[in-house]
Amino acid sequence: MLEDMRTELTQLLGLDVPVVAAPMAGVADARLAVAVSRAGAIGCIGIGSTRTPDWVGAQVAQAVDAGVPFGVGFMAWALAVDSTAFDIALEARPALVSISFGEVEPWVTRAREVGAVVAVQAGTVAEAVAAERAGAGLVVARGGEAGGHGRNEVATLPLLQEVLDTVSVPVLAAGGISGPRGLAAVLAAGAAGAWVGTAFAGCTEATSSPAARRVMARAGATGTVYGRVFDIAQRLAWPPEYGGRALVNDFTREWLGRETDLAAAVSVDRAVPAAGGGAPDAGGKPDVTTAMARARAEGDVSMAPVYCGQGVGRIRVDVPAAEVVAEFARAADLLRASARVVDAVS
Repeated sequence: MLEDMRTELTQLLGLDVPVVAAPMAGVADARLAVAVSRAGAIGCIGIGSTRTPDWVGAQVAQAVDAGVPFGVGFMAWALAVDSTAFDIALEARPALVSISFGEVEPWVTRAREVGAVVAVQAGTVAEAVAAERAGAGLVVARGGEAGGHGRNEVATLPLLQEVLDTVSVPVLAAGGISGPRGLAAVLAAGAAGAWVGTAFAGCTEATSSPAARRVMARAGATGTVYGRVFDIAQRLAWPPEYGGRALVNDFTREWLGRETDLAAAVSVDRAVPAAGGGAPDAGGKPDVTTAMARARAEGDVSMAPVYCGQGVGRIRVDVPAAEVVAEFARAADLLRASARVVDAVS
């Protein structure tokens, strides 16, 4: 273990590097989770609302067979509809269970009963307080810079400082933390570790498409947008307060700011019986939802979402997860250097 980065997180989960690879649904399966965990951090399997019980069972079995600690991640709003995947995942006794975005308390209680450390993402101080009251062992202060779904009200650093002063359980920082400097910064502020998604999204073990990796590699910090257009187009039941941050593409350029028009278009599409893979509109094009599903299946990133945070500008793609974890471990050198500067000044 790296002594300069011994935190409550590393002690809770037996880690060398205080980093959790976020449970990115559609990107992080058992292969990525295991690779991260073998490298000394902890990886999570992202279990989206459309994953089948067979898929979940196969993924957690693969992680168990690897013999390393791993995590699983769920959305509370989806569990309220169907908790079958949750039951299957808990049978595997994951070390970490992430439950966020909705009423978390009943699911936190059940996860704690199997001995898991439970993390809840919070985009506001009020959510952080609620997570602690619900029994979370870790609160993730998730700023608006973060990729994927969550709130957009507060940036990471202001949120982290206030959450650290408010809750008593260990706090992880999420949003814009893409390398060792970011990790060193949040550790110095008092966080127990970092919750990292974007830096792992382009790893060789991730399930992101080649096209998604190419656009991630070219993107800069200003190349993302936040909104609900992808959820509306796919008719996903995400609560409206949890939009998503993704790379700018042709679809966001067309529809961002026109959510009412998009919802109306999707509503009309829904009313038309689908035939042959989706009812075409008057111009002979498939409906929006069908077109989005096709774009995702074909890796057409001009339309399909590529969820990334504002840290995308400094990530590397097509590298093993172990290399990314090793880079984060360099935060120990930065912390030691900072300590020497402080000692010299004092």
